[in-house]
Amino acid sequence: MNLKSIVYANRSYRRFDEAYKIDLATLTSLVDLARMSAFSGNVQSLRFMLAVDEPTNAAIFETLGWAKHFADWFGPGPGERPTGYIVILNRPADFADAWVDAGIAAQSILLGTVEAGLGGCMFRNVARTKLQKALNISGEYEILMVLAIGKPVEVVQVDTLEPDGDFRYWRDTDGVHHVPKRKLEDLIIRGQINE
Repeated sequence: MNLKSIVYANRSYRRFDEAYKIDLATLTSLVDLARMSAFSGNVQSLRFMLAVDEPTNAAIFETLGWAKHFADWFGPGPGERPTGYIVILNRPADFADAWVDAGIAAQSILLGTVEAGLGGCMFRNVARTKLQKALNISGEYEILMVLAIGKPVEVVQVDTLEPDGDFRYWRDTDGVHHVPKRKLEDLIIRGQINE
């Protein structure tokens, strides 16, 4: 796969084949992609907690807000849950504002999932205090986001978003997840030198 096809295939997947088990070696190789990504000032304050066992996965699952635009959906049911998670942590004593670094790391990881035939979803909507306690995460770290990873079973279709259209993702009666995306020409603003 070339980079463009990987980026185009990288969607926020929320339903997975739970029979497909992710192993620690796979998650470790994905974190290695994050490790080699750019960091602000090269501080490298991020740390990564990996989970593949069922009890830990269940504890993480319970702390995630699964879909902002689906108010009555609380995540995938049994059999469709992710089998791996990466919790992205920051050590504020090293670098207080690592959100950009976390986003870069998360994108590198998720692009790696696509290349590996997997998929994932990044979550900022996390019950952080509950997760910190459940995973016994030291107070020296803050939870920035969680990545859910697995073998996707849902179809995600990109639709064209008109300039005045509704940007919210939705599912049709067949369970296809639709994601409206703006046209490229609607995103580019051309500058002009004033004389």
